[in-house]
Amino acid sequence: MQTLLHLDASARTRSFSRELGRTFAASWKAAHPDGTYVHRDLAADPVPQIDEAWTQLCDYVLAHGITDIDRYAEAARTPEQRQAWAVVEPLLAELVAADVVLIATPMYNYSVPASLKAWIDQVTFPRMSLAGRTFVVAYARGGAYGPDAPKHPYDHQERYLRDFLAGHFAIDDPVVFGTELANATVDPALARLRTAHEESRAAALAAAADLGSRP
Repeated sequence: MQTLLHLDASARTRSFSRELGRTFAASWKAAHPDGTYVHRDLAADPVPQIDEAWTQLCDYVLAHGITDIDRYAEAARTPEQRQAWAVVEPLLAELVAADVVLIATPMYNYSVPASLKAWIDQVTFPRMSLAGRTFVVAYARGGAYGPDAPKHPYDHQERYLRDFLAGHFAIDDPVVFGTELANATVDPALARLRTAHEESRAAALAAAADLGSRP
């Protein structure tokens, strides 16, 4: 039985990244009627920033060469550390239990939202591998940041997530798709690009439905 962990990071309740995430999740649930679906809204229910006690947990894991995720709780020895672990534990349990992790995220200021970064910081420990799981990134962004776009060097959203997943979780082949030029729907100066946005959106929605339906 498969488990999908669906993360939403957009501050908007009606957003293009949420639309893609919903489409993927609906398709996945239809293809896995006996599966387990877990949704975490990082904007509506924010994960706290890491604090000094969290860094002590991380240092203990590193200093003692702990690579078994089930042993991370050993690092919580003081009241402050146990409080920090109480934040980490449910987030990490959801992540470890998932076969598929769907990250639906907008681009904010060339990168990912602080809500998503806070979750990443809480669940990431040294030499931690989640190999064997499927990670899916469904993104939206206001402009065009593809390989041929002038602003491609400013893309610290997709590039960051790919580097993070490979460098920390040993996930070298995440599934990535998304909608570009979302600002054309609201910015009169970009009105000429609305057709291009709608084409990008339609292609991304089709990809979400197709990818979600796969075994």
